[in-house]
Amino acid sequence: MTPITPALPPALDLFGIAVFALSGALAAARLRQTFVTVAFFALITGVGGGSLRDLLIGAPVFWVHDPFVAPVCIIVALVAWFTPVRWWNGVLLEWADALGLAVYSVFGTIKALSWGVPLVAAILMGVVTGCIGGIIRDVLAGQPSILMRPELYVTAAALAACLAGAGIVFGLSPALTWSLAVAAGFTLRGAAIHWSLGLPAHRGDD
Repeated sequence: MTPITPALPPALDLFGIAVFALSGALAAARLRQTFVTVAFFALITGVGGGSLRDLLIGAPVFWVHDPFVAPVCIIVALVAWFTPVRWWNGVLLEWADALGLAVYSVFGTIKALSWGVPLVAAILMGVVTGCIGGIIRDVLAGQPSILMRPELYVTAAALAACLAGAGIVFGLSPALTWSLAVAAGFTLRGAAIHWSLGLPAHRGDD
């Protein structure tokens, strides 16, 4: 397998975390919670997936050792607190979240592989990185979790993670691996947003 660095450009990394954090902060703001709750939602949504991934693969938890991640989450919480929630309604945040989902699913897979995690487990770590923050956000907010809805969300993360793992196994260049995997995950999630695509549900006793 060709070794691929898991690093993201710092600005892109912080932007992705900020997008996830904003979705968490807005979930609390819509429930008319205190600023403390809004800030907690921002932090747990922004870093939840990466934190769980790092704990599971035995890596230092990334944001604990980064001087910028926690302040960015707090700033995002302040923005959500001092702006009307209606400003953030619409599809722009959904599309930004779709890009973040794809990028972090790829990033999580590659980081896990770089720490010696077997391929299938590394792919699952990619899905964890992309999805867990949003799942925690929904559970804490008392909303139906993205895991329990038929829309293509976790599936898009899984596609991006699988292609990232496949790119490494087949020795593709780092740039091509990142590009193909992120584009595929983003495209599938974007199609789900645009056309309301979802997986079929189990028919029960029918």
